[in-house]
Amino acid sequence: MDRINITVWNEYYHDRDEEAVKAIYPDGLHGALAGYLRDTGKFGNIRTATLWEDQHGLTDEVLNSTDVLLWWGHMRHHLVADEIVNKVFERVQDGMGLIVLHSGHASKIFQKLMGTRSDLLKWREVGEKERLWVVDPNHPICKGISEYIELPHEEMYGEPFQIPAPDEVIFISWFEGGEVFRSGCTFKRGNGKIFYFRPGHEGYPTYKNPQVLRVLENACEWAAPVQWPQVVTGEIRTKEY
Repeated sequence: MDRINITVWNEYYHDRDEEAVKAIYPDGLHGALAGYLRDTGKFGNIRTATLWEDQHGLTDEVLNSTDVLLWWGHMRHHLVADEIVNKVFERVQDGMGLIVLHSGHASKIFQKLMGTRSDLLKWREVGEKERLWVVDPNHPICKGISEYIELPHEEMYGEPFQIPAPDEVIFISWFEGGEVFRSGCTFKRGNGKIFYFRPGHEGYPTYKNPQVLRVLENACEWAAPVQWPQVVTGEIRTKEY
């Protein structure tokens, strides 16, 4: 396919209104992620979109020209219009890749795609060490990644994580408190590929970690649509041979 077009969607609440978060991400989390992906020189058009824009920045024109959508949300999931959620859902079914980040596990779109209350999990926001162990080193999302990624400060998420059984578990996190979590999971829905990646609390510079960014770079390549003839639904007549 042509070069992958990416849209980075961000709730843009903490990094817009909280000085401590703005100090880490002066251009917003979406700006930091989009800037890195642009700098790789590997992708096509890199857009950003936020909750506060018209149609949350996800107009038909934007969605229809997006190959991979990254989604970061936290405290304002309820403000995302159902109409936009349904449009993103349909685009994933048609083949658009979706990368759900950190607290996006509780977003409307992730829950709709999972069919479960994926917001049910343990959590602790104290800024403790997280070690993300690679459990599928041959997966393309793990290309160039070490045996594990160590983050000195992150929010803890702990099992049980109420999601359907993933197609693949790529990363498992261990935290200082002893909890573990399936932090990198893939799913397929229709023609679309989904990757959930846990780290990314807004209060820590996680999206400045080179290994975390490399995971997201790899994930964008993995999640991109595969060119395939459009399936047309209709009556099938038996051919005579």
